[in-house]
Amino acid sequence: MKVLIADKLSANTVNALEGLGLEVVVQPDLTAESLPEAIGEFGILVVRSTKVTAATLKAAKSLSLVIRAGAGVNTIDLATAGELGVYVANCPGKNTAAVAELAIGLLIAADRRIVNATVGMRDGKWEKKEYGKSRGLKGRTLGILGLGNIGMAVAQRAKGLEMNVLAWDGWWLTPELARKLGVEYAASPLELAAASDAVTIHLAASADTQHMINEAFLAKMRDGAILINASRGELVDTEALKAAIAKKGLRVGLDVFENEPAASAKDFAQTDLAALTTCTPHVGASTDEASEAVAEEVVRIVDTFLKTGMPAGVVNVCKQSPAVCSLVVRQKNKVGILADVLDAIRAEKINVLEVTNTLFDGAKAACCSILLEQVPSKDLLAALEAKEDIISVMVNRR
Repeated sequence: MKVLIADKLSANTVNALEGLGLEVVVQPDLTAESLPEAIGEFGILVVRSTKVTAATLKAAKSLSLVIRAGAGVNTIDLATAGELGVYVANCPGKNTAAVAELAIGLLIAADRRIVNATVGMRDGKWEKKEYGKSRGLKGRTLGILGLGNIGMAVAQRAKGLEMNVLAWDGWWLTPELARKLGVEYAASPLELAAASDAVTIHLAASADTQHMINEAFLAKMRDGAILINASRGELVDTEALKAAIAKKGLRVGLDVFENEPAASAKDFAQTDLAALTTCTPHVGASTDEASEAVAEEVVRIVDTFLKTGMPAGVVNVCKQSPAVCSLVVRQKNKVGILADVLDAIRAEKINVLEVTNTLFDGAKAACCSILLEQVPSKDLLAALEAKEDIISVMVNRR
């Protein structure tokens, strides 16, 4: 099988994949526009920042697995991948420390205006009076939007700076859980905005989080507060942010941007925003530690896929099957028995959704669970039970 790596990854990734007997091609300068032409006969595609569009998925002739060498999968067309039977897997948690470190770095840099002071000194200016006006972080409240792996890592580091931590995560966090985790609970994003001296965002991009940081949210933030975004650019309304910086004196640190350039791009057009913020070019996950951790996970995903047919970390399989029942067949481990069972199901025009066959110790017998769209007839069950090599048949309604 051929593997295409369409972004820069650790050399160890290539060596390890080749060690699995795969042919590996690295083309880090590919873009969303050029990838459809390049995908060809590749069976596995590995990307970091490069978008995988419907055009790429439809142009592929042999593609069976796309791996996002990172956490978020919003750059991959999951709907089209599902329609074409292409697995999508990711590597969550492997860049946790790297992103958390950058978020804290941006927080400190925004508070102490490190970048502005550095630029001034490079121009020969000694502006001690101007840059000696920082508020400091000890005793301040850091509001964290999204308390997943990265949000928790930021919370731990903020506590090391003796900050108070306030958190909101509308998908799972409750007041009781917040207490157990050692953070204060915010009932809503707006409540968090009003109560925080600094806010850092660690949420996935989705329809629910698009422009979550909007005019209403920014209006609730305190004058002179700090806003950090090292998650996804789409979460922040850029125009509303620029207006709030001018009106409220917000200090802002950004690693991600709306409509940001591709990883291989050389130019950045949003210079007006850059002039108002402390910013970095989406490098939150770009540390040696994170790269090696992601590389190991990519190899594990591929190895599992080659051995079992199902990749580790897959994100686009049904979490809840639409099946109405499972047909459980215990049978002798002989050639053709399962084929006979499936033929009988097909004769009743019943669609099979999933099949799992488990072998017992000694390899003399097996148990097969078949998820079906409708309940099989009594005649079908009786016909199966009558077969010499079938031990038992059972239907479980779901």
